[in-house]
Amino acid sequence: MLKWGVELGQFDLECMPRTAIKGHALADFLLEFDSEVDDKALVVSHPSHTEDVLEEFSHPWWILHEDGAVNNGGAAAGIVLVLPEGHHLMIAIYFKFYVTNNDAEYESLINGLKISLEMGVRNLIAKSDSELVVNQVNGGFQARGPQTKLYLRCMQRLIRKFKEVRLECVPWDRGKRITTRMLWKK
Repeated sequence: MLKWGVELGQFDLECMPRTAIKGHALADFLLEFDSEVDDKALVVSHPSHTEDVLEEFSHPWWILHEDGAVNNGGAAAGIVLVLPEGHHLMIAIYFKFYVTNNDAEYESLINGLKISLEMGVRNLIAKSDSELVVNQVNGGFQARGPQTKLYLRCMQRLIRKFKEVRLECVPWDRGKRITTRMLWKK
C-alpha cells in the first residue's frame, strides 16, 4: 500500500479510506446493468422433469416485504426484496410530498412492485402489514376516496405485468422488524 502511495504521489492524488457500501447499492447496480446483459449466468437443465416443473423453476418465487410510515420526520417506505437464493435487497425511499399513512403504504407497495418488475421478477409474494391496502387490492374492501382509487388502479395495472402475485397481510410487529430499522436512518 505504501509503495502505491509513493508511486501515485507525483500525480496529486489523495487516497481515501473505503466507506461501507449501503444496502441499496447492490439493487442500484443490478437495476442499472441488468438490461444490458442478454444472457443469464444461470443455465438450468432438468431433462427428467415435466414442462410444468421446468416452468415453475424458470420463474422462481421472490418475496417482497414493504412498509410505509409517516411521522414528524416525514414519510418513507422500507422495501426488502428477498431473492429465491435468500439474498436480501433493502431499499429506503423518502417522500418529499405529503402523504397519509395509507398513502405511504400504497406508495411503498407500488414502488416495491416497480423495483421487482425492473429486476425481472415474474412470481412474487408481497407481504404488507396494512390490512386496509391488502384487502382493497385483493377485493375484500372497497376503495372510496379518489386518491385511494388512483392507487388501487395503479396497483392493478402493475400486478397484471407479473405472471403471478400473492398479496398477504402479515402481523404489524413482524413487518416492522423487517423494514422499519432502515426507514429513519439518514
